[in-house]
Amino acid sequence: MSLTGQPVIILREGTTRTKGKDALRNNIQAAKVIAEAVRSALGPKGMDKMLVDGFGDVVITNDGATILKEIDVQHPGAKFVVELAKTQDQEVGDGTTSVVVLAGELLKKSEDLLDQNIHPTVIVEGYRLAREKSLNILKENSIKVDVNDRKQLINIAKTSMSSKIVSNQSDFLADLVVDAILSVAEKKEDGTYTVDLDKVVKVKKVGENLEKSELVKGLVLDKEGVHPDMPNYVKNAKILVVNSALEITKTEFDAKLTISTPEEVKSFLKREKEMLREMADKVINSGANVIFTQKGIDDNVQHYLAEKNILAVRRVKKSDISRISEISGATIVTNINDIEKSYLGSAGLIEQVPIGGDEVMVLREAPHGSVVTLLIRGSTEFVLDEYERSIHDALSVVRNIVEDQELVSGGGAVELLLSRKLNEFADTQSPKVQLAIRAFSQALLAIPKALSENAGLDPIEIIGEMNKKFAEDKTSFGINPYTGKIDDMAVLGVLEPLRVKYQAISSASEAASILLRIDDVVSAKDLGGSPAPPGGDMGMDY
Repeated sequence: MSLTGQPVIILREGTTRTKGKDALRNNIQAAKVIAEAVRSALGPKGMDKMLVDGFGDVVITNDGATILKEIDVQHPGAKFVVELAKTQDQEVGDGTTSVVVLAGELLKKSEDLLDQNIHPTVIVEGYRLAREKSLNILKENSIKVDVNDRKQLINIAKTSMSSKIVSNQSDFLADLVVDAILSVAEKKEDGTYTVDLDKVVKVKKVGENLEKSELVKGLVLDKEGVHPDMPNYVKNAKILVVNSALEITKTEFDAKLTISTPEEVKSFLKREKEMLREMADKVINSGANVIFTQKGIDDNVQHYLAEKNILAVRRVKKSDISRISEISGATIVTNINDIEKSYLGSAGLIEQVPIGGDEVMVLREAPHGSVVTLLIRGSTEFVLDEYERSIHDALSVVRNIVEDQELVSGGGAVELLLSRKLNEFADTQSPKVQLAIRAFSQALLAIPKALSENAGLDPIEIIGEMNKKFAEDKTSFGINPYTGKIDDMAVLGVLEPLRVKYQAISSASEAASILLRIDDVVSAKDLGGSPAPPGGDMGMDY
């Protein structure tokens, strides 16, 4: 209350506010709901989700990031968890389901601690210590991999795809994925490798089945020459890359042209044709025999270029224009009048080939950096989309291994190892922090539990059997959902990149800690009216 006894209005009318434990528990509940939504999609026996938007378009996937991207989430706490999956996907390209399940479980375990009157700050501190210890344990127990060990790289790619729609074709696809990554990997002076995934282009074509997919050593553009008389095979190509139109463009402002006689019409059309001829001559005089443009090419210009045996491709995507420029060494021309011979790039061969009933353009033997294209075949568009997502994850995983050369055991083995080690670590901490570390330890078991449940197994029995093996120091034993038993993941080749687990545990624990620190949620609705009058229901008295 103010000194005059009148309430002081802070928040405008229509604002809602949740404070204290209610705010905290609301966020925890929202995160748990999101985690439960994707939990059943985890692992080789995970289920797929069918997502239907307002237009009736269908997406079938078990990719955590895609599921959460397609769901219309309103709650701010839930949106935070959705962003968590997006970050995981952007950073490491895999483990999106795991990170959400883990974050949800960490928050679920924190509820039990809150019921015991453990302060959120203590829980956050315990989670911080547990996270740091977990990341150290991961590093200490990682398995080194030789980049030249092709068999192991293929096994890693297959592990990534084992939970995807392409699992039955993983043997075939793993070969393509490993070839693609090794083709674009660049060795640095210190002996390590760097891989730019942008150099692995994915082109989808409806028709045939997945086994007809292929790896093309070069850049494939889903385009064809603009004129039938243009060549479809150009050796020793001299490439001009343009991002402006080779046509008469409309002005940005309204204009009125008055033509009253046939001679004026003829003169106007003649001048227009001359301008188009000048554009074509600019290209011809540059010495280029191939031109790629981001915009359109007038019919007259097409004719002039075809006469000179120049191949022209129009309306090329901006990302492809950048790739062509980078690998061919061409300078992108923004103004057709500025063309110089020094702006031209080169390639050993550019050819137009038929694929799936369509013509595509293939650029091969580029002088600056290697680019490969994965040509993905499938029966329908939404199946192709899921194939692409699965292949993207596999590419990211193999990229991580080639760059880091460090692995950890899959099948829930590494999570159980971390859980056991954290329980030992907890004994060295103060009593309340101990509880938080043990909660973190139990939360990690959500991964092997979900893998077991999704395979129709009893998680208590499976984890019990794993613990027996771990007591014998056999810490690479994990869940084999195909046999319903536990097996040595190192022998089976079920290994995952250290980077994926590192990112998942780090991100999940940080997200849980952030949500645990929130004790006040203020939601202001934009009512579009004037500020609330004094004495409104949402006033705050001081």
